[in-house]
Amino acid sequence: MLKEFKDFAMRGNVVDMAVGIIIGAAFGKIVSSLVSDVIMPPIGMMMGGISFSELAIALGEGENAATINYGIFIDTVISFLIVAFAIFMLIKGMNSMKKKEEEKPAEPPKPSAEETLLTEIRDLLAKN
Repeated sequence: MLKEFKDFAMRGNVVDMAVGIIIGAAFGKIVSSLVSDVIMPPIGMMMGGISFSELAIALGEGENAATINYGIFIDTVISFLIVAFAIFMLIKGMNSMKKKEEEKPAEPPKPSAEETLLTEIRDLLAKN
């Protein structure tokens, strides 16, 4: 069973998937920082100096009141849209490369050594 797991884990698809997940997680953090630290502050400034991370609706009074943090939600939605657009562009690029590959005419398969030898023999016999 251990050998089966090792064979499964070392297949190319599983390793590629693991690399993709790790890069995706890092990309998600970069996008979150981009939105929170670069994009949202100027938008908040243009809207009268508000901070989106502080936008919330209190569901009660006092320090223990629950809040609906819709500013953080807006921040998360913008992050999602950026990641979704990046993935869309990646898939679009991959599809166009795949389409170009499919459009190339397929080369006829090269004859094997036996076929080449038999063809030469046939041609020699035809000459005689």
